Amino acid sequence: MWAPKYRKWIVRGDLRDIVGQCMKEIAISNEFEIEEMQIAEDLVHIFLGFPPKYSISNAVKRLKGESARAIFQRYPEVKREWWRGEFRGDGYFGRSVGDKVTKDMIKRYIKYHKDHERTPQ
Repeated sequence: MWAPKYRKWIVRGDLRDIVGQCMKEIAISNEFEIEEMQIAEDLVHIFLGFPPKYSISNAVKRLKGESARAIFQRYPEVKREWWRGEFRGDGYFGRSVGDKVTKDMIKRYIKYHKDHERTPQ
């Protein structure tokens, strides 16, 4: 899970659709499996499986970096909307599946946010 830089809202529906498509393309090219995904207006949730040759940080870095480049190439005006042309924030939250946090719990969490998405105030 990560947020756009400065928590700017991604209010354009077409841009959110493109971000989702970029994530799917990046996942395929890197042998990642997106089990659940939600591109909200101010947050990205992805339940991702990936080969052991990748660390969580490396997988996130690929998704964030490659999607930002693709968005800026397709929509150069977006780069001007963000200070210093940065699309994604520096941090992220990653959690592995284990005994206490199951696959179903993570999927339910992401689906909950799909159904109860926040809107700009």
